[in-house]
Amino acid sequence: MDGINAVKIDISVRDLVEFILRAGDLDNRYAHGDMGAMQEGSRLHRKLQKAAGDSYRAEVMLKHEAPVEYDGESFLLCVQGRADGIFFDEGEVFAEAGMYVIDEIKTTLRNVAHMQDPVPVHRSQAMCYAYIYALQNGLERIGIRMTYCNQETEDIKYFSEAFEFAQLAEWFDKLIKEYAKWAAWQAKWLRARNASIAAGSFPFEYREGQKKLVGSVYKTIQQGKRLFIEAPTGVGKTISAVFPAVWALGEGRAEKIFYGTAKTIARTVAEDAFGILVSRGMKLKCVTITSKEKVCILEKPDCNPVACERACGHFDRVNDAVYDMLLHEELADRVTIEKYAAKHNVCPFEMSLDVATWADAVICDYNYIFDPSAHLRRFFDAGSTGRYCFLIDEAHNLVERARDMYSAGFIKEDFLTAKAVLKGARKGKGDDWKIEAEKDRLAGTLEACNKALLAMKRECDDFEVWEDCDKFAAALSRFVGVYEDISRDLNPEENEAIRDLYFDARHFLDMHESMDGDYTIYTDFTGDRKFRLRLQCMEPRRNLESYLMYSVSSIFFSATLIPVRYYMEQLGGREDDYAVYADSPFDTKRRLLMVGTDVSTKYTRRGEDEYARIARYITEFTQAKKGNYIVFFPSYRLMEDVRELIGDDMPGIVMQERTMREEQKEEFLAAFSEAPDEMRVAFCVMGGIFAEGIDLQGDRLIGVVVVGTGLPMVCNERELFRGYFDEKKHMGFEYSYLYSGMNKVMQAAGRVIRTADDVGAILLLDERFATRQYLELFPREWADWERVSIDTVGRKLEEFWGSVGTR
Repeated sequence: MDGINAVKIDISVRDLVEFILRAGDLDNRYAHGDMGAMQEGSRLHRKLQKAAGDSYRAEVMLKHEAPVEYDGESFLLCVQGRADGIFFDEGEVFAEAGMYVIDEIKTTLRNVAHMQDPVPVHRSQAMCYAYIYALQNGLERIGIRMTYCNQETEDIKYFSEAFEFAQLAEWFDKLIKEYAKWAAWQAKWLRARNASIAAGSFPFEYREGQKKLVGSVYKTIQQGKRLFIEAPTGVGKTISAVFPAVWALGEGRAEKIFYGTAKTIARTVAEDAFGILVSRGMKLKCVTITSKEKVCILEKPDCNPVACERACGHFDRVNDAVYDMLLHEELADRVTIEKYAAKHNVCPFEMSLDVATWADAVICDYNYIFDPSAHLRRFFDAGSTGRYCFLIDEAHNLVERARDMYSAGFIKEDFLTAKAVLKGARKGKGDDWKIEAEKDRLAGTLEACNKALLAMKRECDDFEVWEDCDKFAAALSRFVGVYEDISRDLNPEENEAIRDLYFDARHFLDMHESMDGDYTIYTDFTGDRKFRLRLQCMEPRRNLESYLMYSVSSIFFSATLIPVRYYMEQLGGREDDYAVYADSPFDTKRRLLMVGTDVSTKYTRRGEDEYARIARYITEFTQAKKGNYIVFFPSYRLMEDVRELIGDDMPGIVMQERTMREEQKEEFLAAFSEAPDEMRVAFCVMGGIFAEGIDLQGDRLIGVVVVGTGLPMVCNERELFRGYFDEKKHMGFEYSYLYSGMNKVMQAAGRVIRTADDVGAILLLDERFATRQYLELFPREWADWERVSIDTVGRKLEEFWGSVGTR
């Protein structure tokens, strides 16, 4: 390959060995502490490195570029990673003194004394590092050592092995050759992809202000910054974010695009945007990750070879399934993934994750990017070589979602339930005495967790804030360690009862270890009086930063990113990052925005008189013109009270149910037809499934009534936020109630005008909307709002519908 400017393909040591060497079944029956709980970069990890002495070199970056030729393709495969430690052994590790040793450190909650062998993936990682170091330093022999340390007891177990360089070279060469097919495909694909992007152009005629928006996104990616976009519906923000990101991808400014969404409907919009670019000649591999629960072939996911035939031998077949799809498909949506998964008899969810490795763009829920328990570890864990571009759609949702992701909690009674199942499932099973003893030990850890929470419960009358919960965390850590030791000895009933508790415990311990002053620990009681402990994340920016660091640039966009300074602050905006407002292209004369100021939804004012005024407003609003309407209420209770008051006086009322299946949601929306023959008035809840992300264009929706300011209900947790932000910012009400409520209002109101040709009316019902505190949060395009009363709203609507005529 001398003289050839070959394509360079990067892969981490961990990704290489995991991809090539995996085999066998998917199996959720056992606790895989070897992959999850064995965390890299922890406090204990650093302690071990420091204790090793001055001659011990910690966190050594190793990189090797291997020239590869396969199927007519020539390229450089750049394998890199960070060795935990390298030291020169004087005879303490190996009898043969005078040898360099690669140290691979893993901390775990398992009892390391029970480990018989190192985890194969860890051994293979150490062998890769050993090969690279020996090659670069001309060593004929080199050793590897896997160091396993229990996080609680700090007990250590070592596994050591020495290799001739020739052995490692033969092993590494075989590894590279097995990967060559994939790398050759990638080299060929990247060349074709980049050429197609360079030849492409924006797929539409630019709307007013859209070209400036596209330029802002591109400039932000070019400069490695973060951009916060407040863009009203109809600006075309999705394609305005996707196109420049794809362009930057083709220029090599990013390795992959992650398009994060909060709702399924937004994923469809993103798929459409990438699909448009593909239809115009751009070559792009785009995959949509759908949750395991939705794509599983079983009624309830149970990923093991006993419960699911596809789990049996999944890893023996999945690479063929992925390669088949890569050769024949560009847009891998849910249906396409399911088709190829069925063809190759593999798990569709796990397959979609593997397709993501090779995709240019990944469309997924926020969880797969930012959630510590659900994020895609192959991209966002230590050792990742990625340079990603994040496009975060409907970014206003990420604040609350992130707070929840980085919080953790337990119900005391759950430990007693698990203990009872563990005890009951063993009656008459005839386990040998060793297994019985281990299960007794596990039951003991569950009881210890219960007792630690019981002690806290005795000091909590209704709600209590705590300085720490260290005693409970210590008991929980012992439970996790014992479960990881004996999970293979539990029967299916026992594992089913304890598995979710185990994963929750892992998450809790991770959050407990990382929490700082941006957390509050509290206890309270659920509605059915069960005792609860919660680690509440108050501000998510620090946690989000640990994932944003993997992006070369992040673009946050929403129609309701107001006030933008609040969202920048909470979502990781830095002093030199950007914020832009995209002007609405709509003619405001085609939209009537009214505020009814002689009505209130304050709790102190709620009652039959106010409900009667609300009902009359709704009647006046919907009788002005036959068509489809939505009325958004702040709660199911208020919605039901007003509906009962109206009775049979208003035709065409339909109501959102508290729980709706996917097909029920689709039927509910499908009933909003074009040019309806009769009235349809849908009563829905603000912040619910129909309050954002739905796109009812033209006559499918001509009016929206928003009842109330959308403020969250006052509760202990909200009051915690209020106190926290009063102390930090002197803006407790705004941060805990106002901004969240107004966002719901703006999202609900935004359902009515979706395209430049739409005509519609919006009515906001609450006197508070006309106060400065709320008016300051109105988007620019709401500057022409009009004040109305119960007596004038009908006349104002008559004038509006008369002025815009019929469509």
